[in-house]
Amino acid sequence: MKIRKNDDVLVIAGKDRGKKGKVRFAYPKKGRIIVEGVNFIKRHARAKAQVRQAGIIELEAPIHVSNVMLMCPRCNHPARIGSRFLEDGRKVRFCRSCQEVVD
Repeated sequence: MKIRKNDDVLVIAGKDRGKKGKVRFAYPKKGRIIVEGVNFIKRHARAKAQVRQAGIIELEAPIHVSNVMLMCPRCNHPARIGSRFLEDGRKVRFCRSCQEVVD
């Protein structure tokens, strides 16, 4: 999975298309991520002692990683991501349009 925690992404599909946000959590085995301010769902919750308020709670739900694109820090556009090895042997991600290293 080419998207990681703390990456800035743009949603390209779904009800929140066009929104930008930062990745809060990544679930690589499921291929899903949670993005700040995107894909809110409502859950009805019962009060649990004094820990949780009862009522309708809005949560951010995971979205599939194929529905987002990474925002390139240099060209500030959504970009396809590739990977390559540097001279020192590190594997890094890079923007396919401007060839800038993202990591």
